[in-house]
Amino acid sequence: MALRRTKLIAALAAVPLVLGLASCASAGAADEASDVVKIGVVGKADPQWTAFEKVAEKAGIDIELVDFSDYAQPNPATTEGELDLNQFQHIVYLADYNVSAGEDLTPIGSTAIYPLGLYSTKYDDVADIKEGETVAVPDDASNQARALLVLQSAGLVELKSGGSIFSDLADIDEAKSKVKVTALEASLTPTSLPDVAAAIINNDYVADAGLSFDDALAQDDPSDPNALPYVNIFATRAEDADNETYLKLVEIFQTDADVQAGLLEASGNTAVPLVTPVADLQDSLAKVEADTKAAKG
Repeated sequence: MALRRTKLIAALAAVPLVLGLASCASAGAADEASDVVKIGVVGKADPQWTAFEKVAEKAGIDIELVDFSDYAQPNPATTEGELDLNQFQHIVYLADYNVSAGEDLTPIGSTAIYPLGLYSTKYDDVADIKEGETVAVPDDASNQARALLVLQSAGLVELKSGGSIFSDLADIDEAKSKVKVTALEASLTPTSLPDVAAAIINNDYVADAGLSFDDALAQDDPSDPNALPYVNIFATRAEDADNETYLKLVEIFQTDADVQAGLLEASGNTAVPLVTPVADLQDSLAKVEADTKAAKG
């Protein structure tokens, strides 16, 4: 498929362990040189990764995908050098990690933006959700804020001051909201469905929960020009941002037809693939980090 080269401009007011390295040839062992890159992902079984491994091998790059079920793990593993790259998060999530941990992971390429959806096994329409029932959202800061904005758009909650990328449960105006909201670790929101009226479920967990993306009762709009902070990215340590092998892997992901087809298949055709200039990603990260520091006081 033809990729849309997209340059999104964010206008902000204020969303997976082992040693890895990219080996280079030494003067005395050029014939043994190889590129070995360890990449942290969430959902290694997704079809884009099978295609990605094959294309990388043809390009002479040996990669190892390291699978995670917990979003909290890949960034520390990348910081510590246990991974070379990771690909599981959007800019807002990375900004929150960098600010909280005092680190400098940086985006080196975009992959796609995904709508964030509200799912239920009890109701077929948001309007059917009864007043006073409970809805689950992810507990990590970036995805929780985005989830609350989805709930507000769906008419289930009202957020004080209209909400922002920093909204949390304390920002819910309970007197004006239709439902109660509880926060759970992202991988647990699908398993909470029997016990709640509905749940915001990250794309990585939709299929594993036996759900279809078409089942979403509500979702946000990935085409919004203010959505740049929610673009998913490849991230690495700042010192490795110009690594040619890493940048080649980003290019493969963005341009190979089989990888892109797998990306769309894994997302139920909800993903919007993007080739966003790296400078724009890094500028957005700097902006969101500054806003995050200000919000944290």
